[in-house]
Amino acid sequence: MSAASSTILVVEDDAIVRMLIVDVLEELEFQVLEAADAERALDIITDTAHTIDLMMTDHGLPGMSGVELAAKARELRPALPILFASGYAENIDVPPGTQVIGKPFSIDQLRDKVKSMLP
Repeated sequence: MSAASSTILVVEDDAIVRMLIVDVLEELEFQVLEAADAERALDIITDTAHTIDLMMTDHGLPGMSGVELAAKARELRPALPILFASGYAENIDVPPGTQVIGKPFSIDQLRDKVKSMLP
């Protein structure tokens, strides 16, 4: 699967951080869907018209944590690869079968991590 045909859902409550991540992923030729919170992300995940190859979510979201979002996402899309982004990457517990990238990360780190997780 080439990057150009992969769609990534980015869930990040900080608008500036979200914009930067989306810009980087689009420069890497990914299709990107974005959500500012877990509720919006679940709306996107529930809509079967959207193909989602990877969900990248902030670990600390308002209202519902990234881990809670991941659990709900996996109920709807059991095979969905999930990448958590956290400024405290070494100190967080994430569900089995998910991965973490520490903030701040470089463009190369993000590219390599995302590509390694895509089928």
